Amino acid sequence: MKTLSNAEIAAHLAETGLRYEMLGVAFKPQAYERAAESVGTFGPSLSEVYRERGEKGVREVPGVGPGIAAHIISLLETGSFPEYERLKKQAPIDVMGLTSVEDVGPKRALVLWQKLKIRTVADLEAAAKAGKIRKLAGFGEKTEAKILKSLEFLKTQGGRQILGRVLPLALRMEAELRALRGVKHAAVAGSVRRRQETIGDFDFLVTTSDPEAVMKKFVAFPEVAEVLEHGPTKTTVRLRNGMNADVRVIPDESYGAALQYFTGDKQHNILVRELAIRQGLKLNEYGLWKGKKLVACRTEEDVYKALGLPCFEPELRTASGELEAVKRHELPKLIKYGALRGDLQVQSDWTDGDASIEAMAAEAKRLGLEYLAVTDHTKALAMVGGLNDAGVRRQGLAIDKLNRKLKGFTVLKGTECDILKDGSLDLKDETLAGLDFVGVSIHSYFNLSRAAQTTRMIKAMRNPHVDAILHPTGRVIGERPPYDLDIEAVIKAARETGTALEIDAFPERSDLRDEHVRLAVKAGVKLVIDTDAHDPSHLAYGDLGVAIARRGWATSKDILNTRKLPDLLKWLRTPKGKRR
Repeated sequence: MKTLSNAEIAAHLAETGLRYEMLGVAFKPQAYERAAESVGTFGPSLSEVYRERGEKGVREVPGVGPGIAAHIISLLETGSFPEYERLKKQAPIDVMGLTSVEDVGPKRALVLWQKLKIRTVADLEAAAKAGKIRKLAGFGEKTEAKILKSLEFLKTQGGRQILGRVLPLALRMEAELRALRGVKHAAVAGSVRRRQETIGDFDFLVTTSDPEAVMKKFVAFPEVAEVLEHGPTKTTVRLRNGMNADVRVIPDESYGAALQYFTGDKQHNILVRELAIRQGLKLNEYGLWKGKKLVACRTEEDVYKALGLPCFEPELRTASGELEAVKRHELPKLIKYGALRGDLQVQSDWTDGDASIEAMAAEAKRLGLEYLAVTDHTKALAMVGGLNDAGVRRQGLAIDKLNRKLKGFTVLKGTECDILKDGSLDLKDETLAGLDFVGVSIHSYFNLSRAAQTTRMIKAMRNPHVDAILHPTGRVIGERPPYDLDIEAVIKAARETGTALEIDAFPERSDLRDEHVRLAVKAGVKLVIDTDAHDPSHLAYGDLGVAIARRGWATSKDILNTRKLPDLLKWLRTPKGKRR
């Protein structure tokens, strides 16, 4: 039997879905995409689940039916499955790599293979630079230029991976280390603990009475591809996802100092050490010292307190003014994980979502939420079946009917209405007026000038029915840069118009960024944290948005959907000029 990580299994399923989409097969692409998302976010190692419980355990993954379960089992048993191999032979291309390039979807990837024999991203770049792509029907010079621009952007992304895609693995490894006999403390530190946007590697700290057992367990994790260093106090491995991971065994009495040392970013640690020096002290990973006397080391709180500081939340340890804020008594009380009461951007199978409104509501309730807004796309996104005004009204009647059935949960009538090129909206004002929540967003004309794009968005914000701008900068990490936008002007307009800005928690979006959140908080602009869920499994992404909010110094008061539903509705129904 092969030992594969959940990410590796999910990648095979996602690629299979893309290959079906490339060949124009209906329904199957969505099924494989849904299964890939579920496997990727599934907590336990699926390899171990299959080893312990067989097919029954695999079938427990949401969205995995008998057919896909059989493929997963074949993958675990042999390293592949017949359907995947058959599809690869039909078009032997790097479909995952090619479709990561903007303007190259699965069907275009197939055309590039059929017409130019482009198999890889390197082939694509060579053809674009040679001017061959512009000559293909349906492409042209503009598409070729976009492809070249996207390729340059992808080169800047480096080897870091998106937080939401690797956090489940880091937390699972942390939990398994903590569960070992003889382990007193185990924590993942570094950029994972700070919940940074992207992660370069994993750093685990452990205190234990049996270091040998810890190291033996660590190198035996199914996600480990190669052992790079194996010692009694430090081991380094390369994981199957390409990342490195370290585990350090440290003395129990030094745990607090080590956790402080390995959590803060480089600049935060420099500032704290400089503060220690000014007080005649020395700070390192073993403790805080005055000469040879150990002053503090057992907990982070003890270390910071001995320096006259509060214990900074991990997300604040980035040398972004946290020490100065302490002096001014302005350090915020950050929003807590799990604080969201609802989700205000959710797509259903009325457009490009994978599940019914009722199924999305049921999962949201299971996760502890009290409400969600259904925000399906509008008619400008014809490729996903966007709703026209009549369709939005029909959906509203269906939501009213569903709400009469639901107990302890409310579905709000909403929209993700397209902002058109001139800043007008894709639905009539009278349609928008009948909704509980109006979110608007840009899905076209990404290459407008900075002035034109900013004017476009601000015009939309001035509509009296618009409650929030969704994924305001339009970026997709690793795929598409943000469009050119004067974000400070947008934040100023949000304050003036009483329009909220969204923190989109979907891992590849993570939009707004933390620095924009901080600007919005400073300006007094309200925010919403949403998952942009297209499948029930996506509704678990809420705390990824909370992480962004925390990095942006936001409190619960800054986030509208931490409010109980009556309080949220009161804000939404207040005329925009009077909202606070």
